[in-house]
Amino acid sequence: MFKLCVLIPVYDHEHAIGAVVEAVLGQGLPCVLVDDGSKPSCARVLDALAAATPERVSLVRHARNQGKGAAVLTGFHHAAQAGFTHVLQLDADGQHCAADLPRFVELARRHPQAVVAGYPVYDDSVPRLRLYARYLTHVWIWINTLSLSIRDSMCGFRVYPVAPVVALADRCALGKRMNFDPEVLVRLHWEGVPVVNTPTRVTYPTDGVSHFLAWRDNALITRMHTVLFFGMLLRLPKLLARKWQGTERTA
Repeated sequence: MFKLCVLIPVYDHEHAIGAVVEAVLGQGLPCVLVDDGSKPSCARVLDALAAATPERVSLVRHARNQGKGAAVLTGFHHAAQAGFTHVLQLDADGQHCAADLPRFVELARRHPQAVVAGYPVYDDSVPRLRLYARYLTHVWIWINTLSLSIRDSMCGFRVYPVAPVVALADRCALGKRMNFDPEVLVRLHWEGVPVVNTPTRVTYPTDGVSHFLAWRDNALITRMHTVLFFGMLLRLPKLLARKWQGTERTA
């Protein structure tokens, strides 16, 4: 069985979220919106979107802001309870290319046990400092997985199989903010979940709102890399054995 929904964590993106939801529904995909404690003006927009097509749009709400990772995990538990086997994560600010949705869905159908991870193809709107900082994260991800199988760990456009993510979240405390996207990929890799990488065009962002807080989020990501590094050392014999035996899972 393959049953997919699009999961969009939302925090004060009332000017962009309508177009994002319209694009998702235009592809015939059901949508789960997670309101991560947005201000009233955004909450009203989300209420209207859910009320307009209740059979296709579900709305889950946090009473206060908890972070992108926490919103995504809330969406995962909602999707699991609703019987979805796969979640396509999409950002609310319109930076992701909705025209790529069918390709991501088809890759997930062909590789149902894998994560389909987008790697960004940027236009000139990308901040250069953010672009260069991503490469430092890439290097740490390659170190912490002893693998080049994850091409980009920061892009929030990806498809997950629901069961392994929910099981992972039940076993360990995943990052609740911007550190969620890279951490979950590393930990799923450690569990043997394969990754399918696919390019996707990314712009920054259509409504001019970014919730990446440089000091806080960079500190959280640095701490995450440190914790993962020591986790990698604990798993070093297993990871090396997978490489030497040629059993590292690829889709």
